[in-house]
Amino acid sequence: VMIRIVGGREQLFPRNLDGSGERQITDDGADHEDPVWSPDGRKIAFVLVKDGTKVVHLMNPDGSGLEAVTPPTQSAIHPSFTPDGRAILYCTDDDLRPPEKNDSEIYSIDLATKTVTTLISGGVNTFPVMSPDGRKIAYRKIVGDMNSEVFVADADGSNPRNLTNHWTFEGWPQWSPDGRTIAFAGNRGNAGYQIFLMNADGSDVRLLAATEGRGTSPKWAPDGRTVYFTVCRSSQERHGCEIMAAEAGRA
Repeated sequence: VMIRIVGGREQLFPRNLDGSGERQITDDGADHEDPVWSPDGRKIAFVLVKDGTKVVHLMNPDGSGLEAVTPPTQSAIHPSFTPDGRAILYCTDDDLRPPEKNDSEIYSIDLATKTVTTLISGGVNTFPVMSPDGRKIAYRKIVGDMNSEVFVADADGSNPRNLTNHWTFEGWPQWSPDGRTIAFAGNRGNAGYQIFLMNADGSDVRLLAATEGRGTSPKWAPDGRTVYFTVCRSSQERHGCEIMAAEAGRA
């Protein structure tokens, strides 16, 4: 699912992997952010930004069946489904007073009962995603003024561990379908952000693709052979964001 600006608002456009079949499924005066497919492909979760609130919603792939999920009292961002599709992980907004970062927590909400469980708190914790076996959560944690890391914790939020241990900014983790590799974005080694791969224990970090601009938000193809990601540029020559793909190789 892509985001395009239409009439000054972020709207959602599903399309096929080959670029065909693009269609607009949202069309209103709100912004629609952080779209993600359910494991069975029958639902799309996203953040509806409207009237100063950010609430995770569900809808069908054709745009019908809109349903609010997270409490309206929270400012929720970065939803991701658990592998069984029964719950959604999300975090609260860490940009309430930009450019300063505020504390943000990671939660799980049961889609049947709407029960909210706090998983990770204390500091700035964002971009949660559960491992394919349901045993671990990878997420980004800010640990210093100029430093964020990819952490992993048990599924209940216990036993957090720093995987990247690098002095630059890292985040946006995504598990490979077999759970053996984590893709993430970081600005180590250059002025922009690029996509890296590492083993699930944090070892063997390697650059996936040398790109210019701000490369973030990696997503794996279901077969684990390809990683899709967004590259945004702002220069005299190029401006805007593109979706790119790179072969994951031995990942």
